[in-house]
Amino acid sequence: MGHSFHIPVLGLAFSIDSPIKVAKFGISSVISIVDDELIERMRKYYSELHDKPYIPIFKTENDARARRITSYLDLVQDLVDEQVDRLQSAALDQDQELNQYFKLLPDNSETKALYQAITKEGYDENRKDKTRYLKQQMVIGDIDVNIMSKVDKINVDNKGNTLEEQYSDASAALRGFANSKLSSSVILSAGMNPRLYNYLAELKQFRPNNTGKFAKKITLKVSDYRSAFIQAKFLAKKGIWISEFRIESGLNCGGHAFATDGFLLGPILEEFKERRNNLTQELFPIYQHALAEKGIQIDQTPEIKFTVQGGIGTAAEQNFLLDYYGIDRTGWGSPFLLVPEATTVDTKTLNTLSTAEKEDFYISGASPLGVPFNNFRKSTAEQQRLQRISQDRPGSPCTKKYLISNTEFTAEPICTASRVYQYKKLKELELKNLDAEIYKKEFDKITDKVCLCEGLASSAYLKYNIAKPKDSKAVAICPGPNTAYFKGPYSLTEMIDHIYGRKDLLDGVRRPSLFINELNLYVDYIRTYVETNLNDVNDKKEKYLTKFKQQLHEGIDYYKNLKDKISLLSNNMKQDLLMQLADAENQLKSIEFIATKELSENNIYQ
Repeated sequence: MGHSFHIPVLGLAFSIDSPIKVAKFGISSVISIVDDELIERMRKYYSELHDKPYIPIFKTENDARARRITSYLDLVQDLVDEQVDRLQSAALDQDQELNQYFKLLPDNSETKALYQAITKEGYDENRKDKTRYLKQQMVIGDIDVNIMSKVDKINVDNKGNTLEEQYSDASAALRGFANSKLSSSVILSAGMNPRLYNYLAELKQFRPNNTGKFAKKITLKVSDYRSAFIQAKFLAKKGIWISEFRIESGLNCGGHAFATDGFLLGPILEEFKERRNNLTQELFPIYQHALAEKGIQIDQTPEIKFTVQGGIGTAAEQNFLLDYYGIDRTGWGSPFLLVPEATTVDTKTLNTLSTAEKEDFYISGASPLGVPFNNFRKSTAEQQRLQRISQDRPGSPCTKKYLISNTEFTAEPICTASRVYQYKKLKELELKNLDAEIYKKEFDKITDKVCLCEGLASSAYLKYNIAKPKDSKAVAICPGPNTAYFKGPYSLTEMIDHIYGRKDLLDGVRRPSLFINELNLYVDYIRTYVETNLNDVNDKKEKYLTKFKQQLHEGIDYYKNLKDKISLLSNNMKQDLLMQLADAENQLKSIEFIATKELSENNIYQ
């Protein structure tokens, strides 16, 4: 048995080299392969650090994006293999890292029990054989990668000619992973992209081998059962199997916050629990038929894992998710931003995060994708954004262009965080002659956008001193709201001991449960939605609000019934849960599209 948690993708830079740090200890982690410029610089850095040959791949070269990604992933695999080989050949009674591997394992691990028995024994003539067997039980952490499916810019060659679809950002990244040495998963997030999925079906690396096993697997990051089934069925028809559904708590995770229409994590997990067997049974015949058309015979249903991440903060929550919902593994993201042995956060940002308070973390409109984004008020990127506004120079230079999408003012797409877009949009706003208060809201909405391409990569540049003169030094970071309860920095051992209940990093900290935290975020989200749309109410928005609130009320009822099944909770904690649910219910009742008396008298909605 290995670890029962993984480290999800964290921004662009924060988990860019996490496997090099933690895979040797059996911990799985995820590399973002969105930014090939960052990836190429990291390849140069680690090649030089370990005296390995480095031949640069310039972005003007043919298929440079895919080749950069393949080369870096191959290097990561080589470095991890070397680390593991060293551990395998090390002496158990002398090597600190080898002992750390076994000590970090969960306490119910048979491998850990064997390690403890061997190290407690005195002289034993069979100790060498036992130690050899012990090392054979070591499981190395997965080196997974993440692609945001819809971040998929169509690219052009050096002469400005549009390239074929296989050279789009997402397709090239996928090809980079497919051609690498890794035997792991690509995690597809941020929704369905038929073009990318069609290309995925063309790649033979994702098909089963003679024994029905996969060298390259597919993981879908999903927010609900319906979405999971629709995407998995679409891919099954093309002969692609989903090996893992990674269920993510909508507003309660780091990075982009993909809010559901009021569906809460508990009821979502309950549906997966009840229907997971049906899901497999429905998908396999479709998949089997699609493979048969490609001349591939498969009789045994491949494995599907179900994992969950977003907002988990205690060992009790970890255990409940594993035990009650039958989850295979959990994801712990934002707390690991405070663990330098696992992630890459520059010193200044790490220190600021470690001393931050709850109000420093908030859901913003900072993302150019137009999706709610978990933000940090004290980040240097936020300070830079405000400084540029004060200097009457809002917006950012746009160099990497991963998030370009807007064509309001230009024939070619541009980014809504760019200086070009914000200048044109603000000029347009000035011509509307709006009331001062409304103008301010619209101004803030436009200038809230920040350059994530630069900001989410710069932490690694600063940490490893690999920034170029023109690079922005401002760091954007996207910690989930759960980060507010942790006051690092922590060692890797401290964080893992916390996850497994051997240590309590939140001792004395008053923190609502995972489920309540998410519920409160949704209540705040829908309240903000109402306040934002008060001056522009229509039937569609009224129906949206009604449906949203109904789903939240149903979620609250679910948690009321669930409380008696949570044997891990004390009576006092159950009482707190009921009070928190009641408070959320009362808040929901007050959220309506109802004008004030003054607004009503002025016939605002007529």
